[in-house]
Amino acid sequence: MSVFPTTIILRHRKENLKKCSLRGIETREDCKFFTYPVQSLPDLSSYVLLTLDAPYLSLKDANYGLFLIDATWRYAQTIFKNLPQPHRFISRSLPSHFQTAYPRKQDDCLDPQRGLASIEALFLAYYILRRDPKGILDFYHWKNLFIEKNQVYGLSI
Repeated sequence: MSVFPTTIILRHRKENLKKCSLRGIETREDCKFFTYPVQSLPDLSSYVLLTLDAPYLSLKDANYGLFLIDATWRYAQTIFKNLPQPHRFISRSLPSHFQTAYPRKQDDCLDPQRGLASIEALFLAYYILRRDPKGILDFYHWKNLFIEKNQVYGLSI
């Protein structure tokens, strides 16, 4: 049983599950999935939202839960704008030197070089916060390439 708050993942209802990087982790005890649009979410005041334009996630954030929006970039922006006001979470980003292995074909990513697949972002967040990331990448098709591309930063499974 985890001593950390459950990770909350808000997935857009139109997310293509055949291409979704988070497929396979829906049954993890430390993750809870919600489908957007959603009637209500748990209290997010002790959560960190992973996004691009925020201070870096660090060990100082270790006691917070993680909140991820899982959608295409365009849908993610819509979801964020429609979250209940006021937003009651802290925004954090992942260090920009980490590289995705996901073969992105979208043009609407704000920064395609920095944009990570949701599963990569979740793995890195667990890694940075010193939570056990074991099993997170087990179902990810590009797992080995992702680890290989980021080994220079000490990343390993």
